Amino acid sequence: MEAVKLYEGGVYLVDGSMVVPEAETGAVKNAMGREVTPDEARRGTIAYGIMQGHNTSGDEKNLKVKFDALTSHDITYVGIVQTAKASGLEKFPIPYVLTTCHNSLCAVGGTINEDDHLFGLSAAKHYGGIYVPPHIAVIHQYMREMMAGGGKMILGSDSHTRYGALGTMAIGEGGGELVKQLLGQTYDVATPEVIAIYLEGAPAPFVGPQDIALAIIGAVFECGYVKNKVMEFVGPGVSSMTTDFRNGVDVMTTETTCLSSIWRTDEDTKKFLADHGRADDFKQLDPADVAYYDGCVRVDLSKIRPMIALPFHPSNVYTIDELNANLTDILADVEKHADEISGRAGSLDLLGKVDSAGLHVQQGTIAGCAGGNYTNVIEAAHALRGKSCGAGEFALSVYPSSQPVFADLVKKGAIYDLMQAGAIIRTAFCGPCFGAGDTPANNTLAIRHTTRNFPNREGSKPGNGQMSAVALMDARSIAATAANGGVLTSAETLDCWGDVPEHDFDPSSYEHRVFNGFAAAKEEEPLVYGPNIKDWPEMEPLGENILLQVCSKILDPVTTTDELIPSGETSSFRSNPLGLAEFTLSRRDPAYVGNAKKTAAYESARLEGAEPAELADVFAAIRTVTPEAAAENVEIGSMVYAIKPGDGSAREQAASCQRVLGGLANITKQYATKRYRSNVMNWGMIPFQSEDDPAFEVGDFVYVPGVREAIASGATEFTGHVIRDGKVAGTMALYVAPMTDNERQIVLDGCLINFNRNKR
Repeated sequence: MEAVKLYEGGVYLVDGSMVVPEAETGAVKNAMGREVTPDEARRGTIAYGIMQGHNTSGDEKNLKVKFDALTSHDITYVGIVQTAKASGLEKFPIPYVLTTCHNSLCAVGGTINEDDHLFGLSAAKHYGGIYVPPHIAVIHQYMREMMAGGGKMILGSDSHTRYGALGTMAIGEGGGELVKQLLGQTYDVATPEVIAIYLEGAPAPFVGPQDIALAIIGAVFECGYVKNKVMEFVGPGVSSMTTDFRNGVDVMTTETTCLSSIWRTDEDTKKFLADHGRADDFKQLDPADVAYYDGCVRVDLSKIRPMIALPFHPSNVYTIDELNANLTDILADVEKHADEISGRAGSLDLLGKVDSAGLHVQQGTIAGCAGGNYTNVIEAAHALRGKSCGAGEFALSVYPSSQPVFADLVKKGAIYDLMQAGAIIRTAFCGPCFGAGDTPANNTLAIRHTTRNFPNREGSKPGNGQMSAVALMDARSIAATAANGGVLTSAETLDCWGDVPEHDFDPSSYEHRVFNGFAAAKEEEPLVYGPNIKDWPEMEPLGENILLQVCSKILDPVTTTDELIPSGETSSFRSNPLGLAEFTLSRRDPAYVGNAKKTAAYESARLEGAEPAELADVFAAIRTVTPEAAAENVEIGSMVYAIKPGDGSAREQAASCQRVLGGLANITKQYATKRYRSNVMNWGMIPFQSEDDPAFEVGDFVYVPGVREAIASGATEFTGHVIRDGKVAGTMALYVAPMTDNERQIVLDGCLINFNRNKR
């Protein structure tokens, strides 16, 4: 069998160890000898029990979830608190952890970053939250060490919110969904399908969590096998890995586009929680004796070899040996893709980095919630003990994921070994994951044990002629490459793995620096505002009819949230809605902001009571569709067309920036993730989809009559009339996938803030 196998159709898991494809059996008997149907056996998954335990709807097929805790970082928490405040927030009703780990090293924008950090601390005091200062921990490591536990559900405003290996179903969503929880509302979603990730065998000593994760991502991403579903890790192979190791696999499940993850727990899970002072948070989680899954990914851990995800996506996966054996052909394909992204030939020269020694890499990074874990850094230190990273182009940076991890690495001598080898040691920081730390030079290749390698995530600005490349690898192979002077090297070439001493967790740094104000809100403590922190602008309710001007048309197979609103230094303006909006699509379609502002000017003129003079022929055309169309009943707004937008980050700014520029809708073939579609709706835009090819260009209009009444009535099908050169040029069939009652009302009200104000 290959290392990763996908089953067609559903499967039964019997006694936690036997996979029985549904197609091969009519039914399966439980321990009592009674045949069970798929619907009955679905209730035997771990995920089902946790989801229903948090479901308040009374309907097992349609969830209304209330979470046990929330978490955000410093790119998102200001906007969330500001939105909740505008919606009537009085205090945080459940533990809400505000971590400062994304922009803690950025110097862009003067005092902006520290101003936002002070705001976060003041919000924790005022509303009763938990504030983790800069450099203390990355968001997900803190949640693993201090908050996650068996049977819990946690919601985070970061896409990599994953604590399944500790028995917690965690979901990464846009800030609007956290606002709902802060206001006592629910997370509404149809009960997702559950896919078994059946693990067997044990990883080789030189194989790390990133290798396993990349092997799975490579198998499931393109075909959408687990999209918006729950990945449930079962099988005997789970116990072949420590919990710290499992955490490194689990956090990468986000890159499959799944909704959440959960693992069966065992004695090692129990030990991890006990070692972190939280033995009571352990819960034994296993599937029932018969459990039904909507699909199965079977992974033979013993067959996985060191992997590499080449630019520009975590699913662009090869074994390192396969790459090294085919450097010319594979790297030529990457260069071609780079030229497509940058819009110019010769943007990236990877083939020029190959000589008789192999492929030369210029930078290595081990960091964040994926790479900075204790086990990964210890293994890297052992590989580099007594060796040298060299004094040439190659440089290695290591970021332990939290102060407790860092402290123990110091005590055990691992930091000394890394520093002696020439590695640079930094504090807990997420910057390398989103283009704000260890930015490589133009035309260089970096290898990273982090979460993503999208364009722009490493700091590239293709529109400015700046182009670098990042490949994802496990810390073990990165260390092997460093020990080989920066020549790409598989960890399999070294024999130093597996000697990992027990991690001694000391919470002192948390006890001395983390502000814990949960259940102790102090209304008298003022919120501290820096000059960049601005309130959300007013947004209109949805009009009776809408006239959408096409302001961007993107025909890429997938459009990431980092293309919709770039990460990196632009996120320093995250707390200023209009300031940040200036960067919308700036690295993918620089003309978009100007186009959207022009459309917004038409709407401003309409709100003053007159049809915009420039649109006289357009209004004449739409009156051939609906004769009563006039300035008072036709809202004008901008629209983005993309084939499949929203892969990647949970940041709501990917949608809110469009909205504050006057956006009214997206039209897509499909949405890459649920979280981006949720962001579109929470910011009052209509999540249109269409099977039709777009018969319009930038500057054209799409007129959708009767849209307000249709959405209010629950209609799902709409007709868009394409207006070009002042004439109706044709129609386009539009539809909206199912929306909850609240989602429809949010869109009708114009945004979540308006929805909550109206409720009050």
